Amino acid sequence: MEFTIDKNELLTGLHRVQGIVERRTAMPILANVLLEAKKGQLVITATDLEVGIRGSYPASVTKEGSITLPARNLHDIVREAPEGKVSFRKKENFWVEIISGKALFNIVGLSAEDYPTIANYKDKKFYEIKPQDLQEMISKTIFSVSNDETRYHLNGVFFEKPKKAGEMVRMVATDGHRLSLINKALDFSKELTFTRGVIIPRKGLTELKKLLEEEEGNYQIGFDTSNVIIKKEKVVLFIRLIDGEYPDYEQVIPSNNKKKITLNREKFLGCLKRVSLLSNERSKAIKFTIKPHLLEISTSNPELGEAKEEIEISYTGGALETGFNAKYFMDALNAMNTDQVTLELNDKLSPGILRGEGDSNYVCVVMPMRI
Repeated sequence: MEFTIDKNELLTGLHRVQGIVERRTAMPILANVLLEAKKGQLVITATDLEVGIRGSYPASVTKEGSITLPARNLHDIVREAPEGKVSFRKKENFWVEIISGKALFNIVGLSAEDYPTIANYKDKKFYEIKPQDLQEMISKTIFSVSNDETRYHLNGVFFEKPKKAGEMVRMVATDGHRLSLINKALDFSKELTFTRGVIIPRKGLTELKKLLEEEEGNYQIGFDTSNVIIKKEKVVLFIRLIDGEYPDYEQVIPSNNKKKITLNREKFLGCLKRVSLLSNERSKAIKFTIKPHLLEISTSNPELGEAKEEIEISYTGGALETGFNAKYFMDALNAMNTDQVTLELNDKLSPGILRGEGDSNYVCVVMPMRI
């Protein structure tokens, strides 16, 4: 194997795989990236068996071949290399010589034959998708995904097809303490063939979000029984779906919260950030004291002290005291983009519903805490 490639092209490909390769694994080859030089291009592949990515980049190939090299070390070498071309030559016993300018490196790899195969996508049906639509849906739900590995079916976002004509595609995430839900009109929603929906794992969505943030290019999405596959021109991202039944999340969304508070999103977020500085590090517990036209946010921590701040609100109902996790509200408010938000409550034990004013397609539910 022998080829030459532009440094920036190679760096783009290696940067895309850094979040996927496993640093600590029982399979050492998963810490490597697969390089395949063929027909005027370099194909770069990485996988952790759950998420995989493959991209093709123009290269001058003198001799075709393949090798796997340590992904992190190779990325560091290329990043620090002089501008211009980088040359690779495979030697005996899986050693590879890398030359860039006057810099020379010899790095040892592993056989490409031992690298796991990536799912075949050639016969799958793909649908055009606007990157900003999918990016918004991920950004507004991913923070609610559970970190509890024993509840594996909650370790991803539920991508649900419309239940009936006229409804939109929905993405939902919950960790049992909070829930985020967004509806979006997608052109291909009528053609989805899965029964109810699919669960897309957090790591896959994180990598997909990075790819979507590049924005330039045409994006397509496809599904099979085990994977969701996203194509962006010569880059393909594979995400293995979580095999499990997503719970009936609709039953935890209150439908009778009668106390509705409207307030400025930025002021609300700033207030939460300041008061939560003295809250308990783990629980982030804060208290809402609600009165007509006024919301007081406070916290008391025996180890640090106390904090409170008042904020003007639009509310004319009765007084109410309730407790919440400040971080859950801050995550939701950061994901919103409206100037005003509405907080719906019923009593001190009822979940809080947070919506952007005028935005009926996005809702966050936060469970209360005993203060």
